[in-house]
Amino acid sequence: MDYAIVEISGKQFKVEEGRFIDVDLLDASLSESPTPIKCETVCLVSKGDKLLTGTPFVKGASVSLSFMKNFKDKKVIVYKQKPKKGTRLKQGHRQPYSRLMVDSISA
Repeated sequence: MDYAIVEISGKQFKVEEGRFIDVDLLDASLSESPTPIKCETVCLVSKGDKLLTGTPFVKGASVSLSFMKNFKDKKVIVYKQKPKKGTRLKQGHRQPYSRLMVDSISA
């Protein structure tokens, strides 16, 4: 099983060809362009029995990603209450994400 570990928007993700990953919301310019996104911040590449590690990144390695869609995660409710004071605060949050499909891993 071939896989790679890439760094996207300050976080590291394990990617495999043909699978998708959910990352923090990308810029509109990246998400609306039909051209594939090329990620060159590859920390580790595994091809068969070979394992290439970088310091901090593997030279010459890249991962080709294509944009699928933007979406929001399920709502998280934040509820704060101070006892005996009558103070209550209820707030919801939905984290925005971008879904990317992994097209190819090259090392």
